[in-house]
Amino acid sequence: MDFQTYIRAVGTGPKLNRELTKEEVYDAITQILEKKVLSERICAFLLGWRVRLESNEELKATLEVFDKYIIKKNIPNSIELAYPYDGKAKTPYLFPLYAKYLKQFDLSLIISGDYLQPAKKGITTKDICTNIILDENIKYFDRKDYFIELSNLTKIRNILGLRTIFNTCEKLLNPANSDFAIVSAFHKPYVEKYNTIFANRYKQLSIVKGSEGTAEVFAKCRYWINKNNVLEEYTIDPQYFGIKYESVDNKISLEQSLDFINNPSPTLEKLAKLNVALLLHSANKVKSINEAYEMLN
Repeated sequence: MDFQTYIRAVGTGPKLNRELTKEEVYDAITQILEKKVLSERICAFLLGWRVRLESNEELKATLEVFDKYIIKKNIPNSIELAYPYDGKAKTPYLFPLYAKYLKQFDLSLIISGDYLQPAKKGITTKDICTNIILDENIKYFDRKDYFIELSNLTKIRNILGLRTIFNTCEKLLNPANSDFAIVSAFHKPYVEKYNTIFANRYKQLSIVKGSEGTAEVFAKCRYWINKNNVLEEYTIDPQYFGIKYESVDNKISLEQSLDFINNPSPTLEKLAKLNVALLLHSANKVKSINEAYEMLN
């Protein structure tokens, strides 16, 4: 179909805007991924769609299109830990510290990365994973290798400079066919949204309202686990475990972030254990965070 039809559907105002059918989403996303449309039209469509607000059905249809392009590699006994592709700015990455704790539970950690995407200009998982040697039970998937069509849209997305439907859908692409996944939500309304669009793609999904829009816990927060299609809410508080992390106001450089990983403080090591406890609870390895944290100590 003429791509202009899709632009009109999302960008002509409240009276004429409408939800795209599943077939239209399939066609629109396919044309975008295969770059059969001018960059200007792609930007216009993505912006209009974001302003109109994508429906859950449109998001699920977009993920179904993605599945047709993603090259997957089965990693058994794995959990996918999703990070936003616009990076982190004020807290270090903790996941490289998880490996030694996860080994005793025979659990692999799946991390995806790509070039920096809009809108926060932080340090990405790609920056971290290409500058350190990861343990064998942390598997890094570079999107240019398993979903190059989406990776190749980086320039267009950065020209637009705003969040789009891709920021939502790209969080959990499951390149390792993991049974378990953990993702972050900035705001409570997105907990239900992520549960709706992602939960049926895994045996169990966890959603965390963590630091900087990531699933990493540095301070007291809530998290939710989908068990048998029911969202169960929990609270996790580092201070309950005697952990107090002093946040910083300044942006952390890549060099600083790498130093935090290579020379972790006792506090960061404790936070790593607490986050591993969350992973173990999310992967049905333990009954509670408390049980897991005690086992790790």
